[in-house]
This record gives sequence, structure tokens and C-alpha cells, in this order.
Amino acid sequence: MASFIDELLTYVQMSDEDVARLVALHPIISPVFPEIAEAFYAAIWADPKAAAILSGPEQVERLRRTLVDWMSTGLLGPYDEKFYEKRSRIGRRHVQIGLPQQYMFTAMNVIRTAYHDRLFAQQNLADAAQSIRSVNKLLDVELAIMVRHYQLDSNERLIARERKTQADRISAMQTMTAGLAHEVRNPLNAAKLQLELLERRLRREAKDQRLTQPAELAQMEIVRLTDLLNDFLAFARPPELQAQDRDVTEIVRHVWELEQPNAAKRKITLELNLPSSAVIARIDGPKLHQIIDNIVRNAVDAVNDGGHVGLSMSATHDEIEIVIDDNGPGIPLEVQARIYEPFFTTKESGTGLGMSIVHSLVSLHGGAITLDSNAKGTRFLVTLPRRQ
Repeated sequence: MASFIDELLTYVQMSDEDVARLVALHPIISPVFPEIAEAFYAAIWADPKAAAILSGPEQVERLRRTLVDWMSTGLLGPYDEKFYEKRSRIGRRHVQIGLPQQYMFTAMNVIRTAYHDRLFAQQNLADAAQSIRSVNKLLDVELAIMVRHYQLDSNERLIARERKTQADRISAMQTMTAGLAHEVRNPLNAAKLQLELLERRLRREAKDQRLTQPAELAQMEIVRLTDLLNDFLAFARPPELQAQDRDVTEIVRHVWELEQPNAAKRKITLELNLPSSAVIARIDGPKLHQIIDNIVRNAVDAVNDGGHVGLSMSATHDEIEIVIDDNGPGIPLEVQARIYEPFFTTKESGTGLGMSIVHSLVSLHGGAITLDSNAKGTRFLVTLPRRQ
């Protein structure tokens, strides 16, 4: 897949002739780089809003030198991933200091105009026209890279707001659930104890053993309610993270082995794709196991008999990515919007807490979970840091 910089170069139709022409323009334009930088920051100081972002003359001097280097490397290239990463650092810095993005456009126009003026002064009209076309392609690419980081920052802020809203909603539900669970637990335990006493007396005194069957049935229902109550409490009081260095491939493989029999009953292919060597991360092993197992079980339940569920993992120096995908019918949009909502379920016997607990445990690790679903299937991506 083409990288972002490659897509930009293709979109503006940056040719080899353009690249060679830009390199040849460097000795023509570079003598006025300092003059352009001075004019650039003079314009910023003249704008009260823009000037308020800067800390003082020392910062402006540093930025002025950076701008001169930026103009120089812009003409010389090469326009590769290193070029993109260097531009990205500058773009991220503009976002960090709070420079409004409209200044990107006005600033680029200052540089564009200065380049044009220099070319018209140094070249004949035909050569200048060719040079200006190449310069415009370069500056459009530069502007697109800068603006992209404002878009990324906006997306990150939106995601952060959505996560905070979700966290606040879950926190309120946890408080309510904890109180309700504690109120139910005491009478439930008392009822269980009385039923055990009743069952023992019936077994000892009754000649007809069928009399004990209702008590046994009630006992089974109380056990089921107790399990449900424990799920409520697990949701209401997420345990603290007990992080240790663990081999994540081992945990993922164990989930795959556990779910194989259930998948085999319905002739579902449960595919596993792991790195060839151990991937060590500082995580809470049982909680990560619970995260993966819950999503995999949901995927197996979602696909039709003979379907396919994939479980794969990859890792970088900083992060681990675990992907669970299936070729089921997909999750409707209205369900996707509520999938992490406590007590929301589409299953007749579901509690609606499974994915809420998953979301909570992923957040406890400082990670993120994303969902992509359509009529051809569903894909969950769990991203976790390798170090807490």
C-alpha cells in the first residue's frame, strides 16, 4: 500500500522533471532564504493572535533557522519517508504550541509569493512559468502534510471526548450496579443456606426422593443468579492491574486452543496467525485472556455454521495489536453505537456486560479497542502498550 507521501506526490503529479527542476532552483532561491524568513516572522509579530503563541525573540530565532532549513530541504528533497517524518515533526510542533491552522495557509502563501517573485526576477518568462508549476506542486505537498496533523489532532480529541463520555457513563452504571449487587447478595445467600438445610432434611426424612427435586432446581437457579451477580460485581469493581512480563503469543494461543472444540462443533474454521517468536509485554495475563476470549467467543457465535474466525497478532517496539475478525453477517450500526454500553445485549440469555468488561479491561491496560463491521464481517482491533 502506498504511503501518505507517495499518495501526495502522485496526486500533485510530481514528475522526475519537477524534482530535477526543484534541485536546480536551490542556488537561485537560497540566497533569499534569510530574507523570506525575516519577512515571514515579521508578519507573525504583526498579528497579535499569532504573536501571542510565541514565547519571545529567542524562540522566533530558533524557528527562523528551522524555516531556512525547511525551505532548503524542501527544494533538495529527496521526497521519501524521512522527508515526510521531518515535516511531520514540524506539523506536530505547530499543533502542540496551539498555532491555528489558518496560519498554515497564510504562511505558505507568503513563501509561495516570495518564491514566485524571485523566479520572475531571475528567469525568463517561459522558464519561470515551468519553475513555478514545480514549486506549486512542492508547496501543496508541504501544506497537505502540515494540515494532516491538525486533522489527526482533531480526530484524537474527538476520540478522547467519546472515550471520556463512555467512561463517565460506565462509572455511573458501576456505582449503581455495586449498590444493587450488595443489596441482592445478602438475601440471596440466606435463601441459598435455607434451601441447603431444607434439601438435607428432605433427603433424611422423606421417603419419596422426588420431593427434593424442587429444592435442587431452586439451588441450581440460585447458583446461576450468584454467577450473574459476580459478573455484576466484576463490572462494578474492576480489579487493579497486576502487570507482569508475559509472552502474549502464549496467551493468544491458549484462547485459540480453548475455543477450538466449540468452533469444531459447528465446522467453523478458527484460524491462528502469530509471530514466530515470543512477544514479551508487561500486561495482566488473566485479564488479557478474558479480553481475547470474550471477543473470540462472540465472533464464533456470530458466524454461520461453516464460517471463518481469524485470530492474529503483531507487535512493534511499543505496541501489540490483536485482531479478531469473522465473516459473519456484521453488526448493525445501531448496535455498534451501543456495543460497550452496560447491560445492552442482543442475546436472549446475555447479561450485556461482556463487552463492557472488555472495554474496561482494555482501558485498564492503557490500550484501545476499535470496531469495523459491515455485511461481509466484523473486525475488532485491540491495541495495547508493551509497557505500562
